[in-house]
Amino acid sequence: MTRFLLATTFLAAAAVAGGQANAAAQCAPRADIIKALGDKFHESEAGRGLINPNVVLEIFVSDQGSWTVLASDTKGQSCILSVGEGWDSPSITAALPGA
Repeated sequence: MTRFLLATTFLAAAAVAGGQANAAAQCAPRADIIKALGDKFHESEAGRGLINPNVVLEIFVSDQGSWTVLASDTKGQSCILSVGEGWDSPSITAALPGA
């Protein structure tokens, strides 16, 4: 919950600084979000995949297990879709039905 509040606070500050009216969307320039993920949470990109030709889904994780999922568009804008803690690829795979 603390990570979510910190991410929301960062995005609200970025939205105000950028003159955007809707901070609730949790979107900001991709470069700003990635810098904050690295500086505050020590997260780096772990993987990505195309949602459609204009949007990429990106997953950032840290060695401490925090994670963030972004949707980034071709114009350099990213939106935080989800954040959490306890990232552990082997246990997530094992918990899926049929794995």
